[in-house]
Amino acid sequence: MPAKYLEARKYFSGFKLAHDTYNAISCASDGNIYYILSSESIESGGQFYVYKPRENKIEFIGDLTELCREKYLKAIPQGKSHVEFYEKNGKLYFSTHVGFYELIDGMDRLPENPPAGYEKYPGGHILSYDLITREVEDLLLVPGGEGIVSMTMDKERGHIYGITWPTGRFIHFDLQTKAFHDIGLVSGLGEAGTPGKDFRTLCRSLFVDPRSGKVYFSTAEGDIYWYDAQQKTLTAEEEVNLRLDYFGLYDPTQPGSMAYNWRKIFWHEPEGVAYGIHGNSGYLFRFDPLKKNIEIVERIVSEPSRKSGMFDQFSYGYLGFELCKENDTIYYLTGGPIYKNGKLVRGVEKIAKGAAKGLENLHLVTFHIASKHYLDHGPVLYSDGSIPTYVNSIAIGKDGYIYTLARLEHEGKIIQDLVKIKNPLQG
Repeated sequence: MPAKYLEARKYFSGFKLAHDTYNAISCASDGNIYYILSSESIESGGQFYVYKPRENKIEFIGDLTELCREKYLKAIPQGKSHVEFYEKNGKLYFSTHVGFYELIDGMDRLPENPPAGYEKYPGGHILSYDLITREVEDLLLVPGGEGIVSMTMDKERGHIYGITWPTGRFIHFDLQTKAFHDIGLVSGLGEAGTPGKDFRTLCRSLFVDPRSGKVYFSTAEGDIYWYDAQQKTLTAEEEVNLRLDYFGLYDPTQPGSMAYNWRKIFWHEPEGVAYGIHGNSGYLFRFDPLKKNIEIVERIVSEPSRKSGMFDQFSYGYLGFELCKENDTIYYLTGGPIYKNGKLVRGVEKIAKGAAKGLENLHLVTFHIASKHYLDHGPVLYSDGSIPTYVNSIAIGKDGYIYTLARLEHEGKIIQDLVKIKNPLQG
């Protein structure tokens, strides 16, 4: 064990089929941690839970397929949620995604030939969860049989926006009128496309400028688009893009990276700008929608990564990137290279999907925005010295802990479940 490390405490929620989860964990206003464990099983949907820190207790809320009223369909289930929870007027809003795939040429594809006795995936849903009554409401089934891979919410105006998977259609849902708008494809044929032609990795994170209501997303080519909810139009920014030398060089038609997409982004109200992270390079940047410019702020990968110059081993970069408004600090769960006998442990050169190219440590990095103070708090380890892996989510608790979902061993099997880490910036 290294001299300096953060200990991660494991939890078992009760789902023995739990698979890798992306984004789907948030701390709500009640102080509880809401999360969804993914399923890649044809027989089970993703599982929705709440962890109550005051009681140190986990409660099961429901199976996503059942919450979508689709258990009777005998179809490919609602295997996961790929988005954070957005809270408005005592309700959490989120969406569902497919978790059972066909692996074709090393790529995860939407199943065209379901197993015998099963129908095709019916499509992703937008759901709400009432924090008081615990009622789950099914607000919308997205037409077309695609999942929802990214989502954001304009809380002030009551609009939900998202991008579907695999073809990448931009969608808009008005909570008040219940009107749904399919604006069309945003980048080639998305992840349903043919590599070298119309394949494009899709943006996993959108943000809303609360002043204008415009919602922004990126593309694999590095373009930045915004959507006008009144006009129902998408517009590309002409004066600014993400094709920056610091991010690296990419062929956006090839799988295996996010290319020039930002990996994760959030709105920073005090400055009226967005802060984003480019996944592979780990560069933090600042995007000003009014000035239409991007500034590189800092490379906020782990200290060992900064010294070695390595990219992240997870081919898409990491989603465990969040602002803590109370201390104006970015928390980032990222990777760190491993050395054995003084030699760097390297992974494979290429991989055709979002996955780890090799083993690396998990590190917690914080970055205080006002002072621009970067700090790597060291590796995160379980009590037995093993490494939490496939970490692509984060929630900053009100109880002095950081929460995420990570791979761990339970009864001799590797699953993914809830993990909590003491927040080093809180006493």
